[in-house]
Formats: sequence, C-alpha cells, structure tokens
Amino acid sequence: MTKRRHQPASRREIMAELHGSLDRRYRPEDVADLVMQALEGQLTRRERVVLERAAKHSSRGATSFSSMSTDYARPVGGTRQVAAASRLFERSVEVDPDDPESLLEFAARMGRSIRWTPGHSDFLADRLNRQARDAAGMELSKRQYNRRFRMLRRLSAKAGTLAAEQGKRRLLMVGVTGFAAEVPFERFAADADAACFVAYYTARRKLRREFSLAGRDNPFDEIASLLLDRCTSRSDWWMIAQVRTSPDVLEHLNEEERGLLLGRWSSVMRHSAAMLRERWRPDTDRETMIVRRGHDSTTWNNLAVAYNAARAGWLACLAALNALELLDAACPGKVMRLMAADLAAWHRADGGDVDPNTKVWAGLPPPWEVLDGDVLCTRADVEAACRRAGLDPVSSGWTAPAPARATAVFRPTPELVHGVTIADPVWAALLRRAGVFSGQHVKEELAADARHGLRSGVVLSDLPVKEHPS
Repeated sequence: MTKRRHQPASRREIMAELHGSLDRRYRPEDVADLVMQALEGQLTRRERVVLERAAKHSSRGATSFSSMSTDYARPVGGTRQVAAASRLFERSVEVDPDDPESLLEFAARMGRSIRWTPGHSDFLADRLNRQARDAAGMELSKRQYNRRFRMLRRLSAKAGTLAAEQGKRRLLMVGVTGFAAEVPFERFAADADAACFVAYYTARRKLRREFSLAGRDNPFDEIASLLLDRCTSRSDWWMIAQVRTSPDVLEHLNEEERGLLLGRWSSVMRHSAAMLRERWRPDTDRETMIVRRGHDSTTWNNLAVAYNAARAGWLACLAALNALELLDAACPGKVMRLMAADLAAWHRADGGDVDPNTKVWAGLPPPWEVLDGDVLCTRADVEAACRRAGLDPVSSGWTAPAPARATAVFRPTPELVHGVTIADPVWAALLRRAGVFSGQHVKEELAADARHGLRSGVVLSDLPVKEHPS
C-alpha cells in the first residue's frame, strides 16, 4: 500500500487556523509557529530568529506538547432537548440547537399544538385545564399534555440558560482578547501582517495566571513588538485597535473610528457591570476581596476582567478624543478580583499588605451604581481615594489610561495546574485529573500516583503551604 504524502497547509488554511485561535486558547508558542508559516518568505533574518525563540517550543511539533486545554469552556447547546422534544411531539422542525433564539422559536412552534407560548411556562398558572383542552380540540390525556408542557418549559429554560452562558463567554473573550473574536475571517485574512500581530498578541493576553506574588508579565513582548513594527500606514489599524487600544495604535484611527470604538467599550463596560451587580454578595469584604464559601469566584473574576478591560479601552478612547474632562462628572472605578485565602495569607506572611488598588475600590461606590446613576462618583472622588491609598490616580490607571509598561522578554509558557507550575506535562495531566491544587478532595484512585509525583519534585512553584493529596 502506497503511503500518502502529507500535503503542506495552504496559506489560506494557515490564516484560517490563526483566525480560529482568536476564539480559542492557543499558547503563544503555537501561534508563533503559525505566524512563521503565514509570513514564509517575507521575514527578515532578525524577525525569523526572534520568532523561532518561541516557535521551537510549539506543541505543534513532534517533540513537544502541553497538557493544557487549547480552548475556553463552551456552553452546551440544546441538541439533547431538541431530540427529546422531536420524539415526544412526533415531528421534526429545523432548528439550530446552539442558537438561543432559534431554540426558543423551535419551542414556540412545537407549543402551538398545545396552545403553549414562550413566557407562559408556570406549571400552576399557565396550563390548560380539561375544559380548555377540550375546547381547543386536543385529544391528549392529562398525562401526555403535562409531559409536553414540561418539555417546552425545559426548552424555554434551556434557551435562557444558553443565552446567559454565551453572553458570559463573550464577555470573557472580550476581557482577554478585546474584540478580536468578532473580526470576520475575510477581513482578517486580507492583511497578513496585522492578522499575525492580532493573533499573537491575543495569545499572550490569554496566558493563564500563575499562583505567585509577582505581577503578570506584560502581554506586549518582544515578538508582539516585532510583529506590530511590520505594520505600515496601509495596514488595517481598525482591526489592530480591536485588541490594543494604546496611543500608538489609536493615532492611526480617524475621529469617527475612535468614537465608534469608545461606544463599543462603553457598551461592554455597562453590560459587564450589570452582570457584576447581579452576582455581588453583600457579605463580601470589599477591603480584602477574599473569596468565601459559596462564592462563584470564577464567574466574578471573568466578569471583572471584562469590565476592567472595557474600562481601560474606554479611558484610552476618551484620551485619544481629548475628552477626559468627562470624568469630572462621572468616573466609575475599577472592579477587584476575588482572591484565594491562601494566596492572601501568603502575601501577608511575606510582609505585604492589601493591594492599594483594593483600598481604592473599597473606598468608592461600586461601579454599577455609578453607571446606573444611583450614586455620584467624580474624578475628584477617585483622586481622593487614590491619595488615601498612596496611589497616583493617573499612573495607576484610575483616572487616565495606564502608562505603557516595558516590553517583556519572551519566555516559554509554563505548564500550569490551577496556577501551579509543573515541570512535566505528563505529570501535569495526572495531577489535574486527580484534582490536586483544585481546593477539592483528591480522587482516591489517583491519590497514590499524585503523591508520588509531588514527592518527586515536579512542582516548580513556590507555594505558601506544601500541598499533599488527601
């Protein structure tokens, strides 16, 4: 049997994978490898050398791989509910089970046979009694009618849940990539230089947080700088501005484009603030922001990232439009993430104190109250809170875009399990499956193997308390 030769990917296929990475969680190394393929024959010797520093660590190669997921969790669609409803009603209707609106329309069409409509799913108040069913000409027993009513009720609830989960995922993506995931493929593929910068820079922004007292690296590293330098006056700066709202990018936009981008960031800021309001628990200590039992810290932190990214983009656009004086009337503050108690204790034991930004947050009204007009918070109020916390309101990004940070040096993405650095991806996969560092009980069937791995020195992070499988 003749072995088929592997055909190299076409440029369009490479660009399609780069575009797909915007909505996923590729490591920068893997994106750098794709960038080198997309720009084959166009790179200078220096550019190739710099890119190869990252690409040689790509998990796309035969000798390297990572145990970490290459995607963010995606909401589960309504395929199962659609199949069950189709069997129960004995009819088939075209529907997109991953689209909440299509799912609700499917339920409405199915519901016509029993006089059910969306929004009328109360099992006690909205069901038809025997007389109403007879008047409608239904030849269904009470049991069969109730089964169909319950099915449509579940479909309606699924559509609502799916819409909410998709909204949360979109905000998560905006928080870590800006509006990159919403760039159409044809526009993305039309400018390879801008596209390669957008793909690599967003991959850097998506890096997982490490369990550490040190701050995060600047996502704008030497490779991102190199790729941005390749862009010229003819490049698609509007697309670039979707992921990086720095002055050197915004200067390439006209007034109308800056205004449009300001509106997009303002919309996300209000949307994420409204969702944060819904999830705020009054028993949370605003002065420490330490997570408590029952807190959904993952959702809160994802929404906080989205809000703060939108606020930063909003401030950058205001500055580009010379309109920061608007903050004199209303200046919503930042939102702090919830912190694990052990990390907070570690920080205190190391001689640290509560982050000054948290002190500012605690001294101001919640941003959602300011945005809704419930309370007044002006630039003067924020400046006073910053002074009390020992922060400069401008350089700390509370009343102006934060100043540019030093360009980072590329370093390989660490293999992480719940923020803890593991030396080997095979051990990382085992520890993750066992539940180590998750805050939950370690799985009994994997406890012995996990304990052996921990004793073998596979953990590279400094930890406040040495973890052992239970």
